[in-house]
Amino acid sequence: MSELIRTPAPDGVAPAAQYSHVVQGTGHFVAISGQIALDEAGNVVGEGDPAAQARQVFENLRRCLAAAGATFDDVIKLTYFVTDMAHMPAIREARAARIPDDRLPAASAVQVVSLARPEFLMEIEAFAVVAG
Repeated sequence: MSELIRTPAPDGVAPAAQYSHVVQGTGHFVAISGQIALDEAGNVVGEGDPAAQARQVFENLRRCLAAAGATFDDVIKLTYFVTDMAHMPAIREARAARIPDDRLPAASAVQVVSLARPEFLMEIEAFAVVAG
């Protein structure tokens, strides 16, 4: 695990809510492509259910991070692409099950018109820094 420094409120910037403004670390940079709510067989999980989709997406992120020798502790940035900002509470709940409040990464949330397939409600990408 890389030593990460989180700065939720740099001087002159309003305090962050649900994310850190700045996260920095040393080690190997890992980029995880946007993950969607597909199970390992390629089936959509939770069609029409943002909570179920968020849980599957975070499970897919966990598996991708593990493949790179990383965990959610190494994540420095999450980007949320959602078809409706009303899905953010479900995403925050799924994130809270994996990332404690004292380890929040930097984050961006973007509402999009659509994703690759109409049944997808969200796509989440991650960046991590892994030691050594």
